[in-house]
Amino acid sequence: MKKKIFALAMAASAFMVGCSNQNADTADKNNSGASKGDSILEGTGHGYGGELKVKVTTQDGKITDLELVSQNETNVVIERAFPVIKDRIIEAQSPIVDSVSGATFSSFGVKSAVADVLKQQGQEVETITFATKGPEVEKKDLEAVQTQVVVVGGGPAGLSAAIEAKENGVKDVIVIEKLDILSGNGKFDLDFVDIIDTEAQKANGIQDSVEDFVKYLKEEKKVWDTDARILAQAKGAATADQWLRAMGTELNYNFDLRNHMSEWDRYAGEQIQENMEKKANELGIDIRTGTKGLDLILTDGKATGVKVENKNGYYDINADVVIVATGGFSSNKELLEKYAPGTETLTTSNQMGTTGDFIPVFEKNNIALDKMDVTRIFPIINSARRDLTGGGAGYLFVNKEGNRFIDESKREMELASAIQSQTDGKIYYIYDQKLYDKTYRLQKHTKAGYHTKADSLEELAEKLGIDAANLKETVANYNKAVAGEIKDEFVEEFTTEAFNVDGPFYGVQVESAIHMTRGGVVANEKAQVMDNDGKVVEGLYAAGEVTATSQAYSAAVIFGRISGEEAAKFIANK
Repeated sequence: MKKKIFALAMAASAFMVGCSNQNADTADKNNSGASKGDSILEGTGHGYGGELKVKVTTQDGKITDLELVSQNETNVVIERAFPVIKDRIIEAQSPIVDSVSGATFSSFGVKSAVADVLKQQGQEVETITFATKGPEVEKKDLEAVQTQVVVVGGGPAGLSAAIEAKENGVKDVIVIEKLDILSGNGKFDLDFVDIIDTEAQKANGIQDSVEDFVKYLKEEKKVWDTDARILAQAKGAATADQWLRAMGTELNYNFDLRNHMSEWDRYAGEQIQENMEKKANELGIDIRTGTKGLDLILTDGKATGVKVENKNGYYDINADVVIVATGGFSSNKELLEKYAPGTETLTTSNQMGTTGDFIPVFEKNNIALDKMDVTRIFPIINSARRDLTGGGAGYLFVNKEGNRFIDESKREMELASAIQSQTDGKIYYIYDQKLYDKTYRLQKHTKAGYHTKADSLEELAEKLGIDAANLKETVANYNKAVAGEIKDEFVEEFTTEAFNVDGPFYGVQVESAIHMTRGGVVANEKAQVMDNDGKVVEGLYAAGEVTATSQAYSAAVIFGRISGEEAAKFIANK
């Protein structure tokens, strides 16, 4: 079963609201121009971002087309997920179908909207809930498949590995992804950090080098990767921009020396992942979504394939090379409690597929794991959502009482624990117009309705449910402390400006979240996986967050490329 994926998409989190029926006048209006026996109606549902509307076309009682009329979903999710849920509903002639994994709330909204239309037509439809799914399929043992390279995971590392393998002469490449949409957490990333010798740097008059980058990683970032992996990453960082540009990805906005976005007002991740998916399809890579890797196939200690599961059953993919790019375990509370106790109490900003599926596989096969207790906690996300938020300096953290409770520069578990200890575990990120004007992410989240805007602190406090008198006093004391008039309780020396007292002001409830896990399987500079005896496991490679690495998004792409290139060499030399 071969699936080709052209798309863009996202994951889940919101609230459930019932469907609403249109009145007869609206239905007649939507039906105008339709032939006898045909119908074009709009239905309403609620997804991750609130209300969405779907136009449903039926002919002779059969659903023939669905069209999104309006929605407030995360674009990189709905654009990937809608074609999938649309095909499922049309094939089943019913909204009683499986949701798109990785887009649960968006799927719920679309299914609810279709059910709304069917009810308008007088049909009986069962109530759509988050548990609604299609008929169970009896799973069977399926015929094995043979390929040269199988990549487990369709995120940044997996896609770059597959593309690089194919471009280095590998004829048959299969990518399996357990979710129904591709590109992992990469599609949500604001910036692509730590790449060098880019066109945007050159436009800014910046000269960067592999040597300078290696020095930065070791001395300033103090990464704990081996010298050989650091050098491999630096060399990969020097070619990443041209590799991405060859696919149509232009990271034209450069800031903070080595950070890049597509433009000042466009996230890097959405463009990078869109173009990698497009390239993978152009190269004829066999992409199998909804297909989960269960176990490695090892023959005489060598990796020779993976055991997988899809909706229809179980089968083996036999391969010359296996590349594991399954991500971390930020979404697995049990593994977090086992390896990084305390972090399991946090929500995660990572996508729902980060469940560490191959950690038990590595453990039982004597494959080395390292740094499993190291995590990356992002200081603040929008509460009830996965969106990373914030930016810049000059903001305040206040609790429901309107009081500050910590030095705003604190990070990791110190901040996370402090937030959890406040009344109802609720705290708010408060900022002024100056910071809003400087930070695209704040502008984007305010325009999307995630953040609250008010003309005065009193109005902001009322909208957020904060004690207004205390909030005004808190801001006044902050400004006095910045001016050196009083001693601040939390900050010894300020480097920030005073709050703008004229407004407008902005705020949002926030919390800390575990953003990624740093520990994982041990891989060398060639992305080859090592066993507990320090030996290479032949035919097995790994890249991205599944590996023990102190690096993140750009390194996932870089080592994904390395794994694909090395896999091609391994096959050529067999």
